[in-house]
Amino acid sequence: MAYLYLALAILAEVVGTSALKAAEGFTRPLPGLIVVLGYGAAFYFMSLTLKTIPLGVTYAVWSGVGIVLITLAGWRLYGQAPDAAAVAGMALIVLGVVVIFAFSKTVPHA
Repeated sequence: MAYLYLALAILAEVVGTSALKAAEGFTRPLPGLIVVLGYGAAFYFMSLTLKTIPLGVTYAVWSGVGIVLITLAGWRLYGQAPDAAAVAGMALIVLGVVVIFAFSKTVPHA
């Protein structure tokens, strides 16, 4: 269940962060509400994740996967296409998450 909670936390954070731009400094109520609900759900599910997966690993995965998904959302929703350097950097981040899961003894393997 910890990995499901982590996935839900990441998705909620991506929704909240994606709506943050649309909220325009919280001057638009509906996107602002989505931001608050998204972050609330994200932290709730992350707290459940932390019962099983160590904090550093949880945050590394949350950050790495979140960066990639937010970049894709920004590209799709706002036309903010990443350049080659950004794509290469994100590939390294993803590689780092893969290394953690493949080789770290701190990650619970089901």
